[in-house]
Amino acid sequence: MVVANEMTDENKPKKRKQFVVMIDPGHGGRDTGTPGTKRYKTTEKDIALDVSLALGKMLAKLPNVKVLYTRTADTYPTLSQRAVMTNKKKADLFISIHCNAQPKGKGTAYGSETFVLGLSKNKANLEVAKRENSVIFMEDNYEEVYKGFDPNSPESLISLIILQEEYLDQSIEIASYIQKEFKVTAKRKDRGVKQAGFWVLSKTYMPSVLVELGFLTHKKEEDYLNSKRGKKIMTTSLYNAVKKYIELHSETAYEDDEEVIVEATVSKETLPSRVFKGITFKVQLSASSKKIATKSYNFKGLDQISREKSGGIFRYFYGKTSDYEEIKRLKTVAQNKGYTDCYIVAFKKGKKVPLSQVLNQ
Repeated sequence: MVVANEMTDENKPKKRKQFVVMIDPGHGGRDTGTPGTKRYKTTEKDIALDVSLALGKMLAKLPNVKVLYTRTADTYPTLSQRAVMTNKKKADLFISIHCNAQPKGKGTAYGSETFVLGLSKNKANLEVAKRENSVIFMEDNYEEVYKGFDPNSPESLISLIILQEEYLDQSIEIASYIQKEFKVTAKRKDRGVKQAGFWVLSKTYMPSVLVELGFLTHKKEEDYLNSKRGKKIMTTSLYNAVKKYIELHSETAYEDDEEVIVEATVSKETLPSRVFKGITFKVQLSASSKKIATKSYNFKGLDQISREKSGGIFRYFYGKTSDYEEIKRLKTVAQNKGYTDCYIVAFKKGKKVPLSQVLNQ
């Protein structure tokens, strides 16, 4: 399918698109999250909800911003429900808020960190991902819903990165803003932007981050996160970061005046050229830990297949052109072949660059 815009009035100004933020307070209901040192009646789920609601209240005051939540009370939406809800609402940004925990006998870690989806050989990062992903075992039909996903399996974690890769650059961008605010505004120890295999991040089709406010297993940090002052400062830090991101990414976001769906029998000759000098566009079909021969019989009859390796993952691409209209046509061809989740990527001097940056230049 190819989407074409049909203007009923060429002079009619476009309406700026509403920026939708989905805030996900981690855990909830029977899933308490980490209990911390157990000196407080509150647990991770309570702090995450308090900060999430306060953040949403502040963001909702920004012009043309809509705030949604995966939960607003002590309820337990499953990981799957959180992702489905977020995608259905077509959110522009997904923020999952949590608190961290240090395993017993492993030291007294403290500080704030923000995760984006990705592979990591760092044992600590893997443990955080395993802990957050393990909540799926609380669901009666988890084997069916999560299709064999095993939080303890490296192979399962690798499979998560494929769909979110398109949004990785922007996810890292908002994560870096958050960490800077935690360091400068909240004066917390900056544990940095990290990558790990979080299931909920992998299934949200927009820039997505998972924030660990601090360690509830560290007494001073637990005291801070349970205090009104501490929660207010952490909320303000998150607000400053998200506000900056929205201001930078909502300037060129407009609603389509009217969409007309045209059957994808469009030939190359019917489309105008839109060439970007120095840029190479490709359609990413898939990613795998296995090396596959770039033959058409391995890719449903598609030719012009290329492959690249990065961090132990092989990525497979279809087509190669500097013409954006041509790559859109090739994307449609790939979708008709069954690659429904394929997407366009851009390269400059052999290095991947954000597609949005290229199109807005």
